[in-house]
Amino acid sequence: MVKLSVEPVTRVEGHGKISVSFDDSGNLDKVRFHVVEVRGFEKFLEGRYVEDAPIYTPRICGICQVAHHLASAKAVDNVFGVKIPETAELLRNLMHQGATVHSHALHFYMLAAPDLMFPTTDDVLKRNLMGIAKEHPEIIKDAIELRKAGQNVVRVVGGRAIHPVTAVVGGQSKSLKEEERDELLKLSERTIELSEKSIEVGKKLLENIKDEDLLDIGYFESAHMGMVNNGVHDLYDGKLRVVNSEGKVEYEFDPSEYMNYIAEGVKPYSYLKFPYLKDKGEEDGIYRVNTLSRLNVSDKMATPLAQKYYDEFVKEFGKPCHHPMLFHYARLIELLSSAEMVKELLENDKIVGEDIRAEPEEVVGDGVGCVEAPRGTLIHHFKTDDDGIITDTNLVVATVQNNPAMDIGVRKVAEKYIKAPEDATPQVLNYMEMLIRAYDPCLSCATHIIGEESNNLSLDVYQKNKLVKSIRG
Repeated sequence: MVKLSVEPVTRVEGHGKISVSFDDSGNLDKVRFHVVEVRGFEKFLEGRYVEDAPIYTPRICGICQVAHHLASAKAVDNVFGVKIPETAELLRNLMHQGATVHSHALHFYMLAAPDLMFPTTDDVLKRNLMGIAKEHPEIIKDAIELRKAGQNVVRVVGGRAIHPVTAVVGGQSKSLKEEERDELLKLSERTIELSEKSIEVGKKLLENIKDEDLLDIGYFESAHMGMVNNGVHDLYDGKLRVVNSEGKVEYEFDPSEYMNYIAEGVKPYSYLKFPYLKDKGEEDGIYRVNTLSRLNVSDKMATPLAQKYYDEFVKEFGKPCHHPMLFHYARLIELLSSAEMVKELLENDKIVGEDIRAEPEEVVGDGVGCVEAPRGTLIHHFKTDDDGIITDTNLVVATVQNNPAMDIGVRKVAEKYIKAPEDATPQVLNYMEMLIRAYDPCLSCATHIIGEESNNLSLDVYQKNKLVKSIRG
């Protein structure tokens, strides 16, 4: 028996590994994606006041923090049965769109672009951010400017650039001043310009993938889920729509009803759960979330420039599209959409209103909040006692929902490229990492990290189930 592992998977948020094993005849046996740290946030939220959840949950991750902040805030509003004022909704949405600009720019340029620019290189010192900076410094400058623009929105609206604090029970704790709106509006046109430029950069880089016949790595067909508002793409509020592998709408439901449609399985080799569509079962109920899935479930985009590129995308790749590598392209379309939304929201005079918070009247005791995080559908569900103290928490994180797809994807890559242990070259193993990175997983959102992982490629050689040689590098 031969076992290969890549640990940790690099250029993702958090820690995971891929294992590949062969039987005694040298045939491919098991291929798995493992998340190897312990998940803890759901448990240690118990016993805390629910109104504090929007402060605790952003600490799950420094990248997805706004999505967690807002999902928790929406859940807490529902726990107290309060409807927040329109201005507060606009401010929360603005914060969310700014965070999406930041996160999508971060992932595309810093984590994914090396895969697209150098898809087949054996030089690992080149296949990274510094490799891009050396050959195309202007690209990195644009990326930094985009990230800064997104973070400025979060800083102004959320009170802090990292781990915002302004979404509170009943709305927002801070209004937006006219001078702050003017400051952000000045940046918005440039943000749109850079976002549109990013799509053109992405198109050119994806040609490298096509030229190397890598577009279909990890390909399989599945259902997709995402949020829509009357059929229109929406990251902040709406209903959850599920389409099957042929693009037919199977369900459309309020996020509060998620337990009627989604179940969560477990497997012995990962601390991540394995969600599936409840009435389809674990095998047939696999679905995906994230950028490509949101385009697959939407009838149209909410902004004009994004709609233009959405139409181009559908014309070229069809709908629904199942290629994992095209999550990158969809991510750039969403980047542009969020940049446009930032400008639209800032131009709405109601966003500088002073009516930003409603007073809660009672503890309902059960609340669900949902947003489309950069990495996909995010659901927070809190149950409390009569004093508003959390008794039970369920966090259905985007990365967890894509866990079955990533698990299937690495197996698909192995089945295509690896017929014997000697075929598992560093380049092929990197194809598996490319597949994982296409989903932009945030493993920290799904686990609580304890301990440390070393970055290594390991080769264990067994004879008659006895370890005879172990290589680490």
